[in-house]
Amino acid sequence: MRKELFPGEQVIVTTRPQPRTLIGPALLLIVIAALTAYACAWITKGGPGKLLPLVTAEWTPWLTGVCLVVAGWAVLSYGLPRLVAWQGSRYILTSRRLVARNGMLRRRDQQVPLVAVRNVFVDQSLLQRSLRSGNISLDTGYPANTVIPDVPEVMTFRRFILEAMEELPEGEVMNDGGTEDGSDEWPWETREGGRDDR
Repeated sequence: MRKELFPGEQVIVTTRPQPRTLIGPALLLIVIAALTAYACAWITKGGPGKLLPLVTAEWTPWLTGVCLVVAGWAVLSYGLPRLVAWQGSRYILTSRRLVARNGMLRRRDQQVPLVAVRNVFVDQSLLQRSLRSGNISLDTGYPANTVIPDVPEVMTFRRFILEAMEELPEGEVMNDGGTEDGSDEWPWETREGGRDDR
């Protein structure tokens, strides 16, 4: 991120989304490991031969291998994509903007200049409140608010945003050329009526 900073810009905080999205894959890993161990032990003790007399002891390595492959496939197909998505997500607050990056192979980059933010809202579900996380909505004056989901320590992060907004210099220039001093004045060349000849 250092190479992408503007002159005078400083990183305030960098974080990832709340890792609660990894609870499901972690529980699945534990359950699959336990079931796989039980199934492999059952196969080794000759359990399939008791159910089907056609299955002999020669089938044991094959059945054990199939059991391990199915377990590995379940863990990799469900848990790995969620882990990679969480690992590739970053929320970066600088002294001038908020950057939300998602993805490792295919990246989605969303940047909101703090000078354009009018209000900062926090939305929390009951689970998010218990984990002290939440969704931050940034009102930039456009019909759709920018939403940053599952921010950890959301109230502290919101405080950091508000403090960074207060420390912005007066008349900070926005990316679209407007100013934050509250004036709607345009350069004299673009005002209605043309140039004032004196």
